[in-house]
Amino acid sequence: MENYGEYIKALRESKGFTLREVEKKTDVSNAYLSQLESGKIKQPSPITLHKLAGLYGVKYEVLMEKVGYPVPQPDNTLKSRKSENAVLHRIGIISKEEEMELLDYLKFIRSRRK
Repeated sequence: MENYGEYIKALRESKGFTLREVEKKTDVSNAYLSQLESGKIKQPSPITLHKLAGLYGVKYEVLMEKVGYPVPQPDNTLKSRKSENAVLHRIGIISKEEEMELLDYLKFIRSRRK
């Protein structure tokens, strides 16, 4: 299991949310969210991950996999690949480091709009 906390924090920050805002939108306490982002929670609730996935606009399966839960293999049909990976089709496969950098850059872009 990789350090999923940094990834979840980067997702939150890329949306410009504070822990308190996420708490209000998901009914997950900010203390739990803080522990989740710091990696202190070793096996987060799938229900919590589902709420965060919806709020952050990522697939639930992605968060489940990052945390270490088993997930079914995706359907490889052309239709599902197009709808699920529209951005990846334009930029290609990216590394985990590039994904984190893209999230940081997205956070920067969105912060300039405010």
